[in-house]
Amino acid sequence: MIKVHRQNYRFFRLLFYFFMALLCSLNTPLMAAVPGINPSPQSIINQAATPDALLAEGKLLYDAGRFAEAVQILQQAVKAYQNQGDNLALAATLGNLSLAYQQVGNWTQAQQAIAASLNILKKDPNNQNLLLFAQMLDIQGRWQISTGQAEAALITWKQAEKIYTQLNNQNGVVKSLINQAQAWRSQGSYRRAREILTEVDKKLQSQPNSLAKAVQVRSLGDILLAMGNGEKSLTVLQQSLTIAKSLQSSADIAASYLSLGNNYRTQQNQAEAIANYQKAVESSPFPLTRVQAQLNHLSLLIENGELTAAKTLVPGIQSRLAQLPNSRGTIYAAINLAQSLNKLVSRDAHTYPNISYQDIAPLLAKAIEQSRNLGDRQTEAYAILSLGHLYEQTQQRQEALKLTQQALVLAQTSNAPEIIYQVNWQLGRLFWAQNDITSAIAAYDVAIDNLQLLRRDLAAINQDVQFNFRDSVEPVYRESVELLLQSQGEEPEETTLDKARQRIEALQLAELDNFFREACISGQNVPLDQIVDQDNPNAAILYPIILKNEIQVIVKIPKTPLKLYTTKIPETEVNQVIAELRKSLVNPAAKNTVKKRSQQVYDWLIKPIESELPARQVNTLVFVLDGALRNIPMASLYDGKQYLIEKYAIALSVGLQLLDPKPLLTQQIRALTAGLTQPPPGYNNFPPLPAIKSEVELIAKSGVATTSIIDEQFTRKALETKVNTVPFNIVHLATHGQFSSRAEDTFILAADGPINVTQFDSLLRTRDESTPQAVELLVLSACQTATGDNRAALGLAGTAVRAGARSTLASLWQIDDRSTALFVGAFYQQLKDGKVTKAQALRNAQLQLLQHPNYNNPSFWSAYVLIGNWL
Repeated sequence: MIKVHRQNYRFFRLLFYFFMALLCSLNTPLMAAVPGINPSPQSIINQAATPDALLAEGKLLYDAGRFAEAVQILQQAVKAYQNQGDNLALAATLGNLSLAYQQVGNWTQAQQAIAASLNILKKDPNNQNLLLFAQMLDIQGRWQISTGQAEAALITWKQAEKIYTQLNNQNGVVKSLINQAQAWRSQGSYRRAREILTEVDKKLQSQPNSLAKAVQVRSLGDILLAMGNGEKSLTVLQQSLTIAKSLQSSADIAASYLSLGNNYRTQQNQAEAIANYQKAVESSPFPLTRVQAQLNHLSLLIENGELTAAKTLVPGIQSRLAQLPNSRGTIYAAINLAQSLNKLVSRDAHTYPNISYQDIAPLLAKAIEQSRNLGDRQTEAYAILSLGHLYEQTQQRQEALKLTQQALVLAQTSNAPEIIYQVNWQLGRLFWAQNDITSAIAAYDVAIDNLQLLRRDLAAINQDVQFNFRDSVEPVYRESVELLLQSQGEEPEETTLDKARQRIEALQLAELDNFFREACISGQNVPLDQIVDQDNPNAAILYPIILKNEIQVIVKIPKTPLKLYTTKIPETEVNQVIAELRKSLVNPAAKNTVKKRSQQVYDWLIKPIESELPARQVNTLVFVLDGALRNIPMASLYDGKQYLIEKYAIALSVGLQLLDPKPLLTQQIRALTAGLTQPPPGYNNFPPLPAIKSEVELIAKSGVATTSIIDEQFTRKALETKVNTVPFNIVHLATHGQFSSRAEDTFILAADGPINVTQFDSLLRTRDESTPQAVELLVLSACQTATGDNRAALGLAGTAVRAGARSTLASLWQIDDRSTALFVGAFYQQLKDGKVTKAQALRNAQLQLLQHPNYNNPSFWSAYVLIGNWL
């Protein structure tokens, strides 16, 4: 081994800690902990403009978010090391330069710098600097994943992990594994990402406490939160806090409190979120961290409508922000504050009269100026976009358009799709307001194309930017559909209608991706139109779309072109009628109200084509429902004489496509059944279900081959064991469950506690490796949507998707378990004895309840819905 001089030893020690700080996490654009800086690090250069001093200054500038300046200094350091002939130091400095280039979006020069670094190290004949080589591979992987080369990044980081393992460098191994999890995640392989993060967690537990471990544990917690595992993330983040406290590192303590606040906010625990944001402010030695925590606190209060409390935070944030040195973090904080002030003004100007739109503009103008001073084009693009939005709100459209076009140029040169989509969305709105429909449609198309590129990583978008799915993604799709449908008058071309319904499908998939914090649907799909025109010519598909001032319904009737019909009605009135209907449906005494409200919905969705359906011999209606319509069963719609279920079999779909649709082979029905008559300890808010045993017995009496686990036998482990050892194509779970708009709150109950919807993947799909037979049908017979959650049906759709079953049958609300037993028995009898589709079997079972003197009210029979393959 080559002997290292003392000065070089200090130099490489500095580099090591530099790299550990920079590469601790790819999940955030800023470092996990922003260190304190000297606002004028020029003093280092004044002492001695040595290459080491240049590198030290470059580190300070990078840490401070002054990336363009860091590039300039590191370029000087590169030249100095070249002049000295110090190839190892040169290789290390080129790696740092690549990182700085990446931060300013200069991807070509970033690639050239890291390639030059690796070429130098590859020429080392004795492999004396494997550690440095592994660190350079880390940087190369970062460049690869940032430029859309996730597979190449994965290979690079595996190579780095191998070297770190050879060197017994556990910190490096953990870092590489975290990076690999990010690469798997960006390719949609979430199961593999979770497996790797589980391995990371085990390795971290065996390491002694250190600052590096504190950062890595916190990074792990942040990634777990982004992937939707809030409970595990909370445990990990609490551990990071414990480690930071044991090391008495106030910076890491504050950073952990900030991450914990974000976790509690995601879990909708406002009190704990605020408490942790306040602790971050109190404990951090760094002004930027304190401002970031206060900004998160502020946006949370505004989000919850606590405007009076919110306005008390503003002066302190403004004061602290004014004292921060210029950096990317400072600029994002200013933009974040401007967005919050914007919301305060737009929601209630009377509550906070001391600020106006005119007062927000200078804040953004300063952010633009600061970003230009830094040479940070990506940040400049976002600042200009925000100012353009402000001008848009104040009706200064020409100025708004000019600014937005400037932002587009900057965003495109910075490879920032999360900004590009927002810029094009804003352009689309501005063109639309000017009645330039062609340009507006083109802008919306680009926005949605970029959203599709971001599909797998919407949850990981720059966390310094305020991001909310319902505010920042959903409106893009809805406005695009409205624009398309209004662009061609009363009779749009079929290609336009097809494009509009594809947009609604894309929105539904995006909603599910956001629900799970991952891309949840992939694989080979068959278009629904193909099924209708070829395999099941007696089915029609309806796509109701709720817009601001109307309901648009696109209809696909077998072997006919798409049709469109419109009902002019405000979205607020639509939601009010649906809410009243949903409330009445669960009340057996409100039958008249149900008929009145359900007839209104019938008139919107069915009446315009009611005469065409019999003429085409349609016997099944498939709905791709939108918005609040997902909260009510279509079976309950009333035409003034009959309920819809009395005329048609009904099914729901989450999109335009199905996975390998095939009819259920009646001669091969085998059911795995599990039931729970008493809720587990701690869940006493759920009542007993004594008729569960009768329900399971009726399934067996229908002639279906069953394997059952009941009560204390029904544990998650027992269910998983049966899944892997018993032949079946139907899973029937007769137990309490809840559907929610949050994956964390969507579950079914087993004897040993809840099985979360995110666990269905690992539970039911474990059989994929042992048997190719798909789960044809998942039945959830005692579940319900969460009370007070008007988007809870999203959890039902998510459960259907996560289970990997071709079809899911579930109840929207909990009903009498004796009527459930009768319904279930009739349903399986239909499946076993009649040559009918699943949708027809559901209809016939519902009709039996409707005709029963005790259960003819819609509150009993209409709750059941079939999602997915109706054949």
